[in-house]
Amino acid sequence: MGKGFATKNSGPNKIKKNTSPAEPQGRLISWSPWPPANFQTRYPGFPLVLTILIVFIGQWYISLLR
Repeated sequence: MGKGFATKNSGPNKIKKNTSPAEPQGRLISWSPWPPANFQTRYPGFPLVLTILIVFIGQWYISLLR
């Protein structure tokens, strides 16, 4: 016995995924598995954060050599 107001059992609804045409597809570098093409728009602060990390790690490494 079915519950609710539906009288017919319909098959599962197929949801169509809408992809934005403005969002680039594929890879930023064609032969590389990383990064995806939308990496720059998804993580805009990545170059700044990476630069700061490199500077701090470099300073730490130089301080170990002294």
